[in-house]
Amino acid sequence: MLALNDVNPLEKEKTKTLIVVVGPTGIGKTKLAIDLAQHYQTEIISADSRQFFKEMTIGTAVPSAEELEAAPHHFIQHTTIFEPYSVGDFESDALSLLDNLFQKQDVVIMAGGSGLYIKAVVEGLDAFPEVDAQYRETLNDELSTSGLAPLQDELRKVDPKYAAVADMDNPHRVIRALEICRATGKTFSSFLGKPKPQRSFKTQYIGITADRELIYDRINRRVDLMMEMGQLKEAEGLFAHKALNALQTVGYQELFNYFEGKWTLEFAIAEIKKNSRRYAKRQLTWLRKNEAIHWVEFDNALEMALNHLQ
Repeated sequence: MLALNDVNPLEKEKTKTLIVVVGPTGIGKTKLAIDLAQHYQTEIISADSRQFFKEMTIGTAVPSAEELEAAPHHFIQHTTIFEPYSVGDFESDALSLLDNLFQKQDVVIMAGGSGLYIKAVVEGLDAFPEVDAQYRETLNDELSTSGLAPLQDELRKVDPKYAAVADMDNPHRVIRALEICRATGKTFSSFLGKPKPQRSFKTQYIGITADRELIYDRINRRVDLMMEMGQLKEAEGLFAHKALNALQTVGYQELFNYFEGKWTLEFAIAEIKKNSRRYAKRQLTWLRKNEAIHWVEFDNALEMALNHLQ
């Protein structure tokens, strides 16, 4: 694995470093990011797309006031569920911020569980045409009324190449692909794999890991804590807006089913835990494909990360 002083020869001329902290949900990315930010006396860019929205706090595990005070954070509740905010928007905003931060810092930390958002900043996005927002609105309506399965079937039919590699359990990915297919008449996969821009900084990945049983136990306990903190009330306040894209996510959709009388509260909470565990499994599958990640144990993350980075 590459360290800060042991980088790819093609990147040796780059003097600025983005340290990216990754790992499954609930593993402790926020804590390690803060510890690293304090060590390097720098700032943190959040790459958790669920934490972007002001209206979503408990169910997205937004860092506490104490954590936010411990190190400067960016992209935490900086927008609203009522305004569209895409991965392309994040890429543009994050790169602009990095330009500013790197004028005074040699190192910046980025942390979060949204792999596509991290990839956008580090590598750049594939170029897709702009499509009318009505396509996504229609797809979200179909998701709300008929569920994910019919959309999965459609994507497998119109773009089997992408369906074979996509995270088909993630409604955001399925809807994003289908809106491109419907709007352009071309496959989503046909827009993938084009040359991407080079970044002016080098990137070092630190991944936090643990035994699967421990990861799942941490997730279960975090869901219980969220419910104790008032997640039910938070979700109830957002129920009228349940069709919005930002709310098509674990921790809210399950409670919306409870409010609609489809599920008991006990079952809804169990489903949040189950779906969160599935999400963690998908995150790990995504991350394991990245050979640049240096993995550290969650209970010794800072020491192992610094040993690698310095």
